[in-house]
Amino acid sequence: MKSKQFTLFLLSIALYTTAYATDLYRPSRNVELRLPSVPLIVSDPNFSIWSPCDKLMDGTTLHWTDAPKSLIGALRVDGKSYRFLGKEKLDLQAIAPMTDTEIWEGTFLRKKPADNWISLDFDDKEWKHGKAAFGSRDLPRVHTEWSEQNSDIYVRRTFDINELESERDFYIIYSHDDVFELYLNGEKLVTTGEEWKNNVYLKLTDEARKKLRKGKNVIAAHCHNTTGGAYVDFGLYCEKKDAVKFAAEAVQTSVDVLATSTYYTFTCGPVELDVVFTAPQLIDDLDLLSTPINYISYHVRSLDKKAHDVQLYFETTPELAVNENTQPTSAKIFSKNGIRYIEAGTIDQPVCHHKGDGICIDWGYAYLATPSRTGTEIGLGDYYEMKRSFIQNGKSGLSTLNWWAKCAEEQPAMTFVHNLGAVDKTGNTGFLMLGYDDIYSIEYMYERYMGYWKHEGKVSIFDAFEKLRDNYLQIMQRCRMQDETIYDDALKAGGKQYAEICSAAYRQAISAHKLFTDKYGNLLFFSKENNSGGFINTVDVTYPSTPLFLTYNIDLVKGMMTSIFDYNASKRWTKPYPAHDLGVYPIANGQIYGADMPVEESGNMVILSATIAMIEGNANYAKKYWDLLTIWTNYLVENGLDPENQLCTDDFAGHWAHNANLSLKAIMGITGYSEMARMLGMNDVADKYITIAKDMACKWESMAREGDHYRLAFDRKDTWSQKYNMIWDKMWQTNLFPDEIAKKEIAYYLTKQNTYGLPLDSRNTYSKSDWILWSASMSANQTEFEKFVSPLYKYINETVSRVPMSDYFYTDSGKMVGFKARSVVGGYWIKVLMDKIHSSK
Repeated sequence: MKSKQFTLFLLSIALYTTAYATDLYRPSRNVELRLPSVPLIVSDPNFSIWSPCDKLMDGTTLHWTDAPKSLIGALRVDGKSYRFLGKEKLDLQAIAPMTDTEIWEGTFLRKKPADNWISLDFDDKEWKHGKAAFGSRDLPRVHTEWSEQNSDIYVRRTFDINELESERDFYIIYSHDDVFELYLNGEKLVTTGEEWKNNVYLKLTDEARKKLRKGKNVIAAHCHNTTGGAYVDFGLYCEKKDAVKFAAEAVQTSVDVLATSTYYTFTCGPVELDVVFTAPQLIDDLDLLSTPINYISYHVRSLDKKAHDVQLYFETTPELAVNENTQPTSAKIFSKNGIRYIEAGTIDQPVCHHKGDGICIDWGYAYLATPSRTGTEIGLGDYYEMKRSFIQNGKSGLSTLNWWAKCAEEQPAMTFVHNLGAVDKTGNTGFLMLGYDDIYSIEYMYERYMGYWKHEGKVSIFDAFEKLRDNYLQIMQRCRMQDETIYDDALKAGGKQYAEICSAAYRQAISAHKLFTDKYGNLLFFSKENNSGGFINTVDVTYPSTPLFLTYNIDLVKGMMTSIFDYNASKRWTKPYPAHDLGVYPIANGQIYGADMPVEESGNMVILSATIAMIEGNANYAKKYWDLLTIWTNYLVENGLDPENQLCTDDFAGHWAHNANLSLKAIMGITGYSEMARMLGMNDVADKYITIAKDMACKWESMAREGDHYRLAFDRKDTWSQKYNMIWDKMWQTNLFPDEIAKKEIAYYLTKQNTYGLPLDSRNTYSKSDWILWSASMSANQTEFEKFVSPLYKYINETVSRVPMSDYFYTDSGKMVGFKARSVVGGYWIKVLMDKIHSSK
């Protein structure tokens, strides 16, 4: 039966690619937006690979944390190879290796030295001796501790060079945290701001190379630690004489990012190559949404009247499955039911052991998989020799069935090669799949759970691969329809730039979550608070994320909220307002965050419950948790009008008493509770609470008013802030606040915009992109709305912060402040959601 199914699959591929090749490999909507980092392979917070470059071949592909997760692609045309994806590791010889291969020793000082400390002939005999790396004990490979805040370290490392061949390139590789400067024989080569980066490659210029000499040399470095972790490591390398290199780079002619797919087109000499990266995250299909497998599809055609001999090469490594490159890995090749696999993972397999923010998964297994097809082969072998073989003869190099590696330097290449043969103008096509089986995904209330797609272990990763192979064409068409829906809905709601922003945000919003069911059958959809603490299922991250999910699949919103209700109903939580979080990803055993947000989280949970009720036309979901909702609403009644000195979701700005926007949240929460009570037939309760809300709204207007706008805090003159929480009054059409208030605020905001958008408030030039769109959605018309979208579009299009969209950035410089790859970009759909709710009434 399996054989017959696969034969039909191959026949359908042939028929489809003949009739619909152009549609499959071309975007259904043209996109002009340049993303700071482009989604390639995404599924969840752990399986997440991006390209931070304008051109796909300009740099190494990265996890959202910036950890390298290398994908490499090349096309060989008539014997010449063109690299179109990623960058191969430089084939280098260590002169002064870093600590990943050698624990080197240097001299160091903790106070400012004499001015000539960077020179080769400086006498450092009074300095201390220490083994690298230097930094915080909890960071990798640290052997000399240095971790104090607002402190400095000065490090000198001497080494000898025996040969200085002019035709060989030299590289300094360095890692640092935070402010860093580096010198070679007295010449400054590196100076940074307050940032932290690992394994930065610096090719020495001709002028810098002249500083090298036979015999003794010195690299000197200074690092200042502002706060948090501290780290210094560096080394010198040169290119090997017989280094493996692809002959040329492809010419990228287009890139379009839509909701589920990223489309690239390249010219490789006389042929054109289309490559499509597809995450089949169909928001109404929970199996596909949660299945951790992506497609990479490709199409090659001749650009002239000739046929050309073409081979395609794709590669990754076990690096996909490690948190630290020092972790030993194993990899193997096997076949199963018409699919050939390369599987890789760590040897230790610490399932759900590591928790935290900027970490990568190191349990479970990564898979490169391809349907068995004439002309294709997979290989597992030496990192450089596999490429050398492809460059020389268009085939994988010497392959083995099993490979064990002690560290990154020993990791093999996991390769796929497709000999496309003589390619003419009709072209040839194919696809492969990348997937990740994390075995167990989440620990929730001290029990481990598998991803939703596994259906409690009834579905294996191999079943999933076979499903995606057998339904490839249908799934790709459904993804195309999803792309069109997301784009067209946003286009109608807010214009072309808004449509492109939403299309770009779709996979980021979904892939910051993990979907599973608990032992009671409840659907749970947990976010990771990427790059802002790593907390799991944070309530004030759920709140801004939900517009996407409220628009297209309300069950996912319930999946974020149910566990919060259940935890707060347990004896483990006794406060009259909701918990902030359930732990740190992937461990969800209870709140970890050290400070509560009483009005913030109470308002969030009640507002979202009310919005669910309004969309569904009943309050059945809220009814199950009515006691909790009543407690939280009463807290808002007692404490919400003029909040005390407490945090709101914008906690980076610190505590702020009498916060007018937080007061708005409380008022809208009470209003939402009244609306739900009326749906449940409790008219007396509804009347009571709407009366309270109206009275609070009237007082709010008087307390916050300041001439042509409304204050940031009731007691702070000459301040202003975005009142994004007022959007619910407009969305629900509850009319607590006269239209003039929103009109006055919008008019004032337009006078405060900077080059890259509207600041959050009068305290600073930074802003939050989600809140900008919430505030903008109070505009009187689309023209006004687009005046806010345009600077935000410009920020995304021009920012030099090359990370998956940061929602927290400076509106004057366009640089990120912090936060990247977060789910809150789901909040961009606020205008689409509002239009949907209004049209349904």
